Amino acid sequence: MNEPQAHMSVRRLTMAYGDNVIQHDLSFDVRRGDILVIMGPSGCGKSTLLRHMVGLMKPAAGEIFYDGKNIWNVSAEERAWIKRRMGVSYQGGALWSSMTLAENIAVPLEAYTHLSRQEIAEMASLKLALVGLDGFDDYYPSEISGGMAKRAGIARAIALDPDILFFDEPSAGLDPVSAKRLDDLILELRDSLGATIVVVTHELASIFAIASNSIYLDAVSRTLIAQGSPKELLEHNRNLRVQEFLRRGEIGEKEKSI
Repeated sequence: MNEPQAHMSVRRLTMAYGDNVIQHDLSFDVRRGDILVIMGPSGCGKSTLLRHMVGLMKPAAGEIFYDGKNIWNVSAEERAWIKRRMGVSYQGGALWSSMTLAENIAVPLEAYTHLSRQEIAEMASLKLALVGLDGFDDYYPSEISGGMAKRAGIARAIALDPDILFFDEPSAGLDPVSAKRLDDLILELRDSLGATIVVVTHELASIFAIASNSIYLDAVSRTLIAQGSPKELLEHNRNLRVQEFLRRGEIGEKEKSI
């Protein structure tokens, strides 16, 4: 059976702020239809990698490809088209507090489509319903819970029916029940929209629940030291730092029993 086509490819990527190298020589593929988790300890550069992949930061070295096209070696118009095919959900939802949920979702629709005002309102309602917020069109971000705000952020991310979705720490700050619901939603979106999904997270429960593939960014060597499904890495990868990261739950339970 053939491997799924790479939706995005990263080759020999180096990320840096001036002379400070965050990660170097990163090479991996995001297969079409996958849920790829970018994992690693705090401060290793996970969110920075996401910003590079969505075209917000230019690599210090290396290349990033979307459907075979180097996103930094095309015209500005074509790069804008590629970025339009991406949906991004930031930590906390990143909603405009002065706008209702429907108005937040309308922003990209107004900017990038020729839909009428009525059609935009209907599309916003549909996207909210898809993330379990049916009937919350006229609520403001301050009137809903943190978990609901994250769902609204996802609704805005899928407003333009993107090919690939990016999530930056989607379950950060949520209680376990809300985090589980968000994991289920990500799986539902992958299945219903047929989208490729990239998730930045350090939450073990989410990693094992949603990831079909993963990469591990090491904070010590500042490069990628493991890739594969989390379950495969847990069973077969012998790197001590990778094992410590993936077995944190087991370590915590042992400490409680002492």
